[in-house]
Amino acid sequence: MQAITNQSTATRWITVCALNDILPNTGVCALVNDQQVAIFRVGEEDLYAIANYDPFSSAYVLSRGIVGDRNGIPKVASPVYKQNFNLATGECLDNAEVRVPTFSVRVVDQQVQVGSTQL
Repeated sequence: MQAITNQSTATRWITVCALNDILPNTGVCALVNDQQVAIFRVGEEDLYAIANYDPFSSAYVLSRGIVGDRNGIPKVASPVYKQNFNLATGECLDNAEVRVPTFSVRVVDQQVQVGSTQL
C-alpha cells in the first residue's frame, strides 16, 4: 500500500474505515476532527485524502466525484460542476488559483487511517 502524502506532518492518526470499505477507484467521506475528508482508493493500492468541500459549488461532495487521471495525474472530478482536483496536491487542474486541503493517509492492519492535521 502506497501512502501518497507526507506522513511526518500528521500529529495523530485517526482510523476511519477498513480498506475493503473503499472499492477501487471510488471515494468515501469521513469526519476527521470535525472536518469532512474525502478518502480515495485509486486502483488496488493507492490512497489519497483531500477535503470533501468543493469550493466551486460550496457543497461537501468531492467524495462522490469521478476518479480518474489527467496525463498520469490522479484526480477526482467534482460531481457538481466537474472541476478536476489533483488527488496528491489538492490543486484544481482547471483553475490553478484554487486548491483544497490534503491529508496524510495510510493503511495499518487493513484499516485506513487519516492524519489529523491538514498538509
